[in-house]
Amino acid sequence: MSTNGAAGRIQIDGVAKQFGDLRVFQDIDLAIGEREIVSIVGPSGCGKTTLLRCIDGLVQPSEGEIRIDGAKVTEPPRGVAVVFQHFGLFPWKTVYENVAYGLRLAGAPKDQIAESVARHIELVGLKGFDKAYPYQLSGGMQQRTGLARALATDPHVLLMDEPFASIDAQTREILQFELLRIWESRPMSMVFVTHSIEEAVLMGDRVVVLRGRPSSIHEVIETGLPRPRTRDVLSSPRFNEVREQVWSLLMHEAEQAERELQEVR
Repeated sequence: MSTNGAAGRIQIDGVAKQFGDLRVFQDIDLAIGEREIVSIVGPSGCGKTTLLRCIDGLVQPSEGEIRIDGAKVTEPPRGVAVVFQHFGLFPWKTVYENVAYGLRLAGAPKDQIAESVARHIELVGLKGFDKAYPYQLSGGMQQRTGLARALATDPHVLLMDEPFASIDAQTREILQFELLRIWESRPMSMVFVTHSIEEAVLMGDRVVVLRGRPSSIHEVIETGLPRPRTRDVLSSPRFNEVREQVWSLLMHEAEQAERELQEVR
């Protein structure tokens, strides 16, 4: 169940995905609340990104169903935004035009677009870069642009697919806390896929650990960390406890995979 005690804004029931003979994951049951961040971790190839795409309606599950606010997801629904690992910006568009893209696609009025784009460019710390093109921006600034584009559509669900994986460690930490700050000002349902255990624990109210072949939910861990979150949480006993708990689960998976590989050899 979600931490807000409700059935959840996002309801995932018995979801499985199969590509030909390859069964990626199965028996996924999860509820995500209206004001909750859920991190998803697991070994490479366990289907984290595929699950995220199923939630967004870009990929249909082979079994089970996903509902957002009670409506079954069969195509990308309104009110759901995705931030990708590789920025996904249009290189021929300025920061302003990239941020405005989703609003234009939705047919928003010009005055609404102008107000929302300006507000969200400032929100992510890019004021003054409205006319810059992606090639003129650092990786962190490009990801800020992608985040502003997602937030400008005023989503109630935000899906994050390894959003900070392609940028340097220092910028990554800055953007983690920037995202947490933004979330505090406008809480929404967020699903955060990452390979980083530290990032998963820092961001999430819960950490969902996927394991197995095909993968399924092995454990859901309540982080129990206070909000709003500051850098102090990184040195707290609870943060280290949860990080070690997640690490031990994934290390066991890695060791098992290595044993299986040795047996094949």
